[in-house]
Amino acid sequence: MQQLLERIAAEAEDWTELRFQARQTRTLTVRNGLLEASTSVRLTGVGARVLALGVFGFASTTDLTEKGLRAAVAAARSAARTSAAAKRDRVDKLASASLARGVFPVDARDPLDAHPLEEKLALALATEARVRAASAKIISAAATYDEIQDEKVLVTSDGASARIFDSKPSFRVLAIARESGDQSLGYDTVGVTGGWSDLFAARTTDELVDHAVRLAVDSLSAPQPEGGTVPVVLDPELVGLLCHEAIGHTVEADIVLGGAVTADRIGHRVASELVTLCDSGLSPYDPHAVGTLPVDDEGVAAGRTVIIERGVLRSYLHNRETAAYYGVAPTGNARAFVYSDHPIIRMRNTYIEPGKDEVEALFAGIRHGYYLKGFAMSGQADSNAEFMFGVREARRIMDGKVGQLVRGVTISGNAFSVLKSVDAVAHDFAWEKGAGSCGKGQPAKVDSGGPHIRCTLTIGGRQE
Repeated sequence: MQQLLERIAAEAEDWTELRFQARQTRTLTVRNGLLEASTSVRLTGVGARVLALGVFGFASTTDLTEKGLRAAVAAARSAARTSAAAKRDRVDKLASASLARGVFPVDARDPLDAHPLEEKLALALATEARVRAASAKIISAAATYDEIQDEKVLVTSDGASARIFDSKPSFRVLAIARESGDQSLGYDTVGVTGGWSDLFAARTTDELVDHAVRLAVDSLSAPQPEGGTVPVVLDPELVGLLCHEAIGHTVEADIVLGGAVTADRIGHRVASELVTLCDSGLSPYDPHAVGTLPVDDEGVAAGRTVIIERGVLRSYLHNRETAAYYGVAPTGNARAFVYSDHPIIRMRNTYIEPGKDEVEALFAGIRHGYYLKGFAMSGQADSNAEFMFGVREARRIMDGKVGQLVRGVTISGNAFSVLKSVDAVAHDFAWEKGAGSCGKGQPAKVDSGGPHIRCTLTIGGRQE
């Protein structure tokens, strides 16, 4: 396949990109003692993208014969040339890049295929049963195992030729508790780029169950917080959420060109000098981050991009088109979810770099505030960096000590204002390593994280 794609690309009249993908997915969901879903899907095809007369054309096919592939290239070229007359803005050129060549294996020493379906189903059944048995207050439970395995071959007419393997398993646990008519939810997830043993290296299924059940049950009796603007300590998961949702999308160059708050802000201070924020196709500090990929879907090596350096905005996230527009190098952020999607600018692993403070010192500096941990599956952010998120677990901080659990916590504000308020950054680090995907017209497996940080933001709650 790789040699065939190389030959077709080399003979192309215009710049041409060919992307073969063979994907295998599996999902197992157990709910309340019953197998709710068991699906296995395999898709195989090639996406063809052509740049002709300053316009991109795209076509995809499941016909993997030479005739079928050449027909897809012809369809993409025809789409580009037909659209050119009606297109006002043209792509003058693509930025030059160090294009990837070679084979790029996934870092997985315990392959998913070495573990049969029966083993994966047994784990989901046993985990869900343990949730229901953990407390008489649990009225509903679920456990879900997912996996995505990919083989890609990416070839471009200007020199990329890469064969890429990927493996991304995940596991979710959900618990719903009820008492005296009141109901609350607890959940936990884990996901990695890697193999079976990598998935449970940081958190076992027993630990996922314990956390989900504890949150569901303890939240039944937890009070609501007092609303207001207060000092808080954010755990690495919430730090990552802020990096991705409220900052990362505002620096994706296509969104910048659409009028994001970051437009014309390169070189300006946008955060505390304690904050250095990056996006990487690698997995620094901790292996197996979910968004890890060696090469993007334009054939560009997916290395590390410093977005904010010591509080100053330094870079947007680019594909080859926007990099040419801004006169900079591509950052390796062009991604397509499946072969029938065209590549768009997406994040990979987005994070704040560790600082120098002890974690305990962040709490010691707060007389009254909150320790906020995790994302509660609700929230939104916009291109102005305004956000509102639900918090999975929140505890009061009184005189430097972490104490009482509170429920129903939301946080809101402007992400750049929050980052400007950062006055302490711990030396620890963790990826979220969750099970979700980012949506932007098409899904993408991403990760985010960082150290604990101390900052100021607005808590939603009752008013005294």
